[in-house]
Amino acid sequence: MPKTALVVDDAGVVRQLCALTLRRVGYDVIEGINGKDALAKTEGVHLDLVITDLNMPEMDGIELVKQLRLRRESKFIPIVVLSTVSQEAKVDEGRAAGASGWIFKPFDANKLLETIKKFQ
Repeated sequence: MPKTALVVDDAGVVRQLCALTLRRVGYDVIEGINGKDALAKTEGVHLDLVITDLNMPEMDGIELVKQLRLRRESKFIPIVVLSTVSQEAKVDEGRAAGASGWIFKPFDANKLLETIKKFQ
């Protein structure tokens, strides 16, 4: 049974790059344009991995992480924040919310795969 990943970013090109990379290694991918959209699309869905942007309209990545951690089915899955923001305070806020890791943009497919392999 394939694993399922959620990729959330308001930039379509970033979502597509992440989704393509994950599909190449066997994931089914659900895409969301922001945290609110992602939560609606994944209600009751078993996820194995989440990759989310930080700055998005309607619901940002930090709030998405918090909301996912409240769900029984996603309480312990890896959640990686993908962002241009490298301020230590924001990274700490993300970790406190429950983020498992952080990748700084710009990134490449190999860096993404290296990061998610740490959680498998």
